[in-house]
Amino acid sequence: MPLIPEEPQIHESVPGPRATPAAGRTAPTPRPVPGPGPRPAPRRPGSPGPNRGSTATPSAPSQRTAGDVAKPGPPTAAAKPGPPAASAPTGPQIQLIPASPEGALDAADEAVDLLLDSGRAPGEILVLTTGEQHPWATHELSFGEASYWAQQEAGDDVFYASAATSRATARPVVVVAVDGGADDTVARALPEAMRRAGTLLIVCGDAQRINALLAAGV
Repeated sequence: MPLIPEEPQIHESVPGPRATPAAGRTAPTPRPVPGPGPRPAPRRPGSPGPNRGSTATPSAPSQRTAGDVAKPGPPTAAAKPGPPAASAPTGPQIQLIPASPEGALDAADEAVDLLLDSGRAPGEILVLTTGEQHPWATHELSFGEASYWAQQEAGDDVFYASAATSRATARPVVVVAVDGGADDTVARALPEAMRRAGTLLIVCGDAQRINALLAAGV
């Protein structure tokens, strides 16, 4: 029985080509650790309500005679309520980036770069790995777990964690790098990643293996 019987099968979706740098400019080198990006300025609310600068003088009510009173018309039939509207399907959008276990981390890093370039805030992105830890996570864990998890609580940068951990909190976008791990580890990681993803789930890995695990319910 599949792990996600009500979810659609993951379809391949490869990110489009990135824009070619203009003449005279060099392409930026990838950052080892994505830093916090600019946050969009909040919209300033408008001034609701009518203009109160002037007040209108109420006019005196006109007098009516008995012949001016409108006669009530025949009662109209009450409108019958229609069928309830169908609710929209819930759950994050799912994208699959084909990659080998050796190239899954690179594919996940490229996906993060594309997300940041498209305007996503760094604090909206969570990256999970099914095999070895991401180099950023390994580096930050060398300073202790308290400092490492405090960065997740701050929520102002991309956070990298193991897919096996239960301490990773939900974020709007979750990127999963299937860079190794046993079949049962990967099969458990995908539903958990879907649960943590608010609007978008990106899976980088072997498409045949991922779909086979989901179909088999390993």
